[in-house]
Amino acid sequence: MRWRNAVILAAAIVVVLAVIATTLVLRRGRPPLAARLLPPADAYLYIDLQPLRTAGLFKNVVNPDPEYAQFVADTGFQFERDLDEAAFAVHFTPVGLTISKTPPETRYSEVFVGRFDDAKLAAFLRKSAETSRPYRKTIIYSIPLPGRTVRVAVLNKGMVAASNADSEFLIQTIVDRYDESFGGNGNQLLRRYYREVPLASVAWAIARTASSGQQGNAQFVLPGGYELFFPADTVIVAAVRYLGSVQFRADAFTRTQEDAQRVSDQLNAYLALARTIEVRAGGSIDPDLKAFFDSISVSQQENRAELNATIPPGFVKKLVTESPSLPVTGAAPTPTPEKKKMPRRRRR
Repeated sequence: MRWRNAVILAAAIVVVLAVIATTLVLRRGRPPLAARLLPPADAYLYIDLQPLRTAGLFKNVVNPDPEYAQFVADTGFQFERDLDEAAFAVHFTPVGLTISKTPPETRYSEVFVGRFDDAKLAAFLRKSAETSRPYRKTIIYSIPLPGRTVRVAVLNKGMVAASNADSEFLIQTIVDRYDESFGGNGNQLLRRYYREVPLASVAWAIARTASSGQQGNAQFVLPGGYELFFPADTVIVAAVRYLGSVQFRADAFTRTQEDAQRVSDQLNAYLALARTIEVRAGGSIDPDLKAFFDSISVSQQENRAELNATIPPGFVKKLVTESPSLPVTGAAPTPTPEKKKMPRRRRR
């Protein structure tokens, strides 16, 4: 009799474990709902603020901006206290589509998840909007700002979407996805590369560089003015997670092994330069910044270049307490036309 009970118990445990494993596998390939609702874009960024808030990283954050204080008073919504998740879609304007001499302005679409005061938020949107019109089961508010229009839609009591793109189509796409299929599996870029995001990541980004027929290599300016070039058609997956310490990982998926080797060589050259500067600076470098640079490692496997680093808790707290709060309703800063180009540093 006892062996039968033991067999039944073992079978029940196996079934439970199988159900849990199946659930994890299915969820592993699906980005969070806030990200799946986003329209097609060149890059995606997601952050889960709940673990960060539980860790107390926002406890001493103070934003002295009077406009932000007025926004909190009008809406009852405070980012550090009430925002749980934020997902961003980044829309780059192809260089060939603008005749202006200044760099084209990047546009954004966002989905925010948190605790909103329905009455205050509705009153704020009605007061701020130049126009509003119903679309499906919601209302799209159009708020004029210098050089752009921010469109906002309240999807439900805990989810708000916004977009400062020139076309209303992108905010409509978010509403469509919410009403029809509850996000599906997200856009093609998310469906293909979200599986590369490490489990338990509190923040991640997925971005694709221009194709070979468009702008060629993508250029990023690293601290110190060092220019890092990614080959065309490279997909970058970066993530942050907490496993007793804050771990940062970034992968560059390139078309060929040679391209991955070039990315790896550039990163190693930058690290060598940073460490040379660190040695010359002696004890004047911030110890948390020094620990961060010392932890960085770069490796390359086939067509993937990988960077890993450990971010000291003190460095994270400095970033949180010294950085401004998230922008309100997609109001992205306007780039300065006369921005000075950083000098390119040669590899050693």
